Amino acid sequence: MDLQQFNPDTTKTDRIAEHVEALLREIGEDPEREGLQRTPHRVGKAMQFLTKGYHEDPEAILRSALFEEDYRQMVVVKDIDFYSLCEHHMLPFFGKVHVAYIPNGRITGLSKIARVVDVFARRLQVQERLTTQIKDCIQQTLDPLGVMVVIEAEHLCMQMRGVQKQHAMTVTSDFTGVFQHAKTREEFMKLIH
Repeated sequence: MDLQQFNPDTTKTDRIAEHVEALLREIGEDPEREGLQRTPHRVGKAMQFLTKGYHEDPEAILRSALFEEDYRQMVVVKDIDFYSLCEHHMLPFFGKVHVAYIPNGRITGLSKIARVVDVFARRLQVQERLTTQIKDCIQQTLDPLGVMVVIEAEHLCMQMRGVQKQHAMTVTSDFTGVFQHAKTREEFMKLIH
């Protein structure tokens, strides 16, 4: 589902807008001033888009383009852009996801890997869980010989507030199957860097 196809629920938009209006008042703003009059509704729509992953089935996405194929070498989809909201401060974190799997008789459409990333990223998240959810979904749905996921991200909760470290990068990884062998992991890491 891309942005053009996204239709927010107007009832939810209105309910979120009420809370945003109250929040604006609490921080000392006037929700009636010209620049903020439509802001609560815009935030309501944006929040529904940014959390639409709760209403999508990532396994169904992978299964929608599942093909029998006798290919048993590494399939890598790297540099998948993602944007998410951290569940601790509801501030953005964003970066790149790199995914590899070694098929065991079945492959999926390459774009479906990126769609799975989006489904899990469009939920309130922590990077560690996001990494594992992507890995688990691919492992359970495709049953490959192994999966590895690496995420490199910047967190605005670290850059805009708190420690305010502007260039801190967080890297997480998770893997299954043949990626438990150091040589296989090293091959993947060479391919993505």
